[in-house]
Amino acid sequence: MIDQSAIASILEDIGTLLELKGDNPFKARAYHNASRIVANFPQAIDAAACRDVLPSVKGLGESICEKIATLVTTGRLPYYDDLQKSLPAGLLEMVRVQGVGPKRAKILYDQLKIKDIAALEKACRDGKVAALDGFGEKSQENILKGIAFLSRHAESRRFDEAQAAADRVLEPLAQLPGVARVSVCGSLRRRKEIIRDVDILAGVSADGREDAGESKRRPGAIVQQFVDMPFVDRVLGQGDTKASVLLNDGIQVDLRVVDDAQFPYALHYFTGSKEHNIAMRQRAIARGLRLNEYGLFKVPPDAAKAATGAKADGAAPSPALTLIPCKDETELFKKLDLPYIPPEIREDRGEIEAAEKNALPRLIEAEDIRGVFHVHSAWSDGRAPLDEMVAEAQRLGWEYVGISDHSRSAAYAHGLTVDRVKKQRVEIDKLRKKYKIRIFWGTECDILKDGSMDYPPGVLAAYDFVIASVHSNFNLPESDQTRRMVTAMKNQYVTILGHMTGRLILQREPYAVNVDELLTAAAGQGVAIELNANPRRFDIDWRHLPRAREKGVKISVNPDAHSVAELSLIPLGVGIGRKGWLSKEDVINTRRLPGIIQWLKDRS
Repeated sequence: MIDQSAIASILEDIGTLLELKGDNPFKARAYHNASRIVANFPQAIDAAACRDVLPSVKGLGESICEKIATLVTTGRLPYYDDLQKSLPAGLLEMVRVQGVGPKRAKILYDQLKIKDIAALEKACRDGKVAALDGFGEKSQENILKGIAFLSRHAESRRFDEAQAAADRVLEPLAQLPGVARVSVCGSLRRRKEIIRDVDILAGVSADGREDAGESKRRPGAIVQQFVDMPFVDRVLGQGDTKASVLLNDGIQVDLRVVDDAQFPYALHYFTGSKEHNIAMRQRAIARGLRLNEYGLFKVPPDAAKAATGAKADGAAPSPALTLIPCKDETELFKKLDLPYIPPEIREDRGEIEAAEKNALPRLIEAEDIRGVFHVHSAWSDGRAPLDEMVAEAQRLGWEYVGISDHSRSAAYAHGLTVDRVKKQRVEIDKLRKKYKIRIFWGTECDILKDGSMDYPPGVLAAYDFVIASVHSNFNLPESDQTRRMVTAMKNQYVTILGHMTGRLILQREPYAVNVDELLTAAAGQGVAIELNANPRRFDIDWRHLPRAREKGVKISVNPDAHSVAELSLIPLGVGIGRKGWLSKEDVINTRRLPGIIQWLKDRS
């Protein structure tokens, strides 16, 4: 069995391999495009979909549809296998290095016979890469930085990749006999943007018809069924109550099975973070209690030493301790004189102190979003016509949608010339008569190197909103990059600052900027900062969101959608907003239509 994410990954690899071989660039681009379509396809891709649905999808030609069908039905693709064999295996890894890419990887292979990252690093340190035409000292330095970046995150995955892996496991696990409750834990439950492995907890309830021996053996049986699941590639470790496996997409999943009565305590413990758990254990000790993965216990005076022992977490509860029953985490927090603390903010960054004072914000929910900005269409680098993007936004129940195709300097993204801007306005006006949803017309306008905008004032003035974003000159010194973005925010037509740090998670480091200066400028100018819901970006970083709240900066949670399916990324962005302590009031696009119209009017 092969899932959508694995199919999308294979199609992306095929496109890259074709580029490395110097094949027809249009053919390579078709596979890259097909990868994005599959990754965001709104329904399961099974044999029926391959037969009845995919052939009519724009961007999926007959040959690619046949290859997807082969993958779905057999789990393998000989065409892909043959391509891989035709080139050194390390070339695909080299492409992942920031500053390389398929074209440069081909040059490095053709001219220096570099076949993998290790050889690339050595060639850089020997100065051979800098000597190549089109590279130079700066490129060589950036490639070394890219190699170091990859090395640091070699076993890491983006949130969406880890969540997809968890979803594959959770449903079949929940269906197993005896499993009463199941949940993700760890950094995935806390919605960290980078995940090393997926932690899953299962609670087992005893069947009244079972004898004691059967009940005792049940966790082991569940563990065995887990490791036998068809998408498990390799078992890394297995015991009576836990197992670690590697899925066939390379993601590690760790399962822990506990008695259902222990589930609330284990869920809290294995969710973490480590720092949060330490603070909660100290809080329990101060109240004469003991908290660990097995339960919350009342400690008799003569057992106080056990409550503070260094090995309290690793050992089973002492018989001297009395369990305090809790049916869920809410009760657990209540027993420690706290309101429920959402898992996203359990990072020991002030959440316990705020909870003590009943000062935790009501965190934003996906249902609070009333509309979105930052939506691309086929007018620039989007993969769907404007009509389809608007129709999907209306289907999702939003009150408004902001179309913002790229500006003219973004030639790589088919950015709109001034003449095409006028033509797009005509189509927008037609669609406004067709749909009930309010369509705001905007642009994602490039911030040029000196901080000026890619369009003149006369063009910007015609838009309902302007997202100002950096798409070039990423390597400017911090002071210059910061000044550039502050200058852009001072432009009277700029509504939202996009890509505040420009990071691509596990691909590209953020560019150097003074975040505090940017937030101060945004607050002073009344410019919103975008929280990009695309899991490849999640930019603004959640760690900066509390500071933005303090300064009164409004956040705009946007999908940066380039396809119909990507409009549905909003819940992922909301999750990052929750992690950054955002409430509904902190996010500008939770406002109803009259409120957002007034905000845009005030900015113009």
